[in-house]
Amino acid sequence: MRPVDVVFEPVMHSAAMRQLDRVLRAVAAKEVVISLVGESGSGKEVVARRMHEMSHRRAGPFVPINCAAIPDALFESELFGHEKGAFTGASDRARGKIEMAGGGTLFLDEVGETPMNLQAKLLRFLENHKFMRVGGTTKISVDARIVCATLRPLEDDVRAGRFRADLFYRLQGIAIRVPSLRDRRADIGPLVHELTAQISSKHGTKPPKYMRAATAALRSYDWPGNVRELRNVVELVCLLREGKSVRLRDLPAALQLSVPVRAAAPRGQGETLEVRLDRPLDETVDEILRAALELEDGNRSRAARRLGVSLRTMQRFAAGR
Repeated sequence: MRPVDVVFEPVMHSAAMRQLDRVLRAVAAKEVVISLVGESGSGKEVVARRMHEMSHRRAGPFVPINCAAIPDALFESELFGHEKGAFTGASDRARGKIEMAGGGTLFLDEVGETPMNLQAKLLRFLENHKFMRVGGTTKISVDARIVCATLRPLEDDVRAGRFRADLFYRLQGIAIRVPSLRDRRADIGPLVHELTAQISSKHGTKPPKYMRAATAALRSYDWPGNVRELRNVVELVCLLREGKSVRLRDLPAALQLSVPVRAAAPRGQGETLEVRLDRPLDETVDEILRAALELEDGNRSRAARRLGVSLRTMQRFAAGR
């Protein structure tokens, strides 16, 4: 399934993301190269875009380019542009991503994948902000801020001979680590809420509601694919459980297995629910009915029998959720 393209402000409820935000505010206005390091899917482009919007270049363009997704044969033209007739098929002059980023920010994602034969040309641009299009003879000046991102520290690529040391030192600037989703679990709930709203709106569907066991699974799973994986799961749930309750069994198997043992205790073996006496009675009753439904995987008949209430009572409650 192709992921839905959604753009949102980075959620920053967790301590790790609040610290990241403080760092971004400190460097956003500084005209230095920024290097973001983080796992795949951790949201490096979202962070780079936030930095752009916090800077004095916010009125200019934010131009991302994924260096790992461009074939080597097209990389130079994609980055620097080309003149008419520069190569077979170049029927018109074309601006490259660097030129498009003039007055704004150029985001080089996976910069470590830049072909070796083009790293020297990228270095020259970083040093004097001038370049020539493919097939061109005139130097073009562009004022663009550079933000780059990598999955792993570029030092590893330098040692392996895959990346020029001089370009590495030029890109070094200020290195900022973007935390993985498992290191910012306090953000999972708000992220699910925001993604659900945006994806449901995009598809024109009614947002589903997550039951307690499903929520526990989302928060306990390690998310090796980070926010990108979370987005894919939320999209799947939005399409399959449109306007319905999301049960644990509606989630992918890997998430079901991540639920803490206490969340999947065998039926009838000491399930308890803490009741607060400072809450209105109707809220307490609703919580009890909801908990019974979750324990019975949404089965209204079994939940009604568990509590000793009529099936009609449980049906009215479930219909009003």
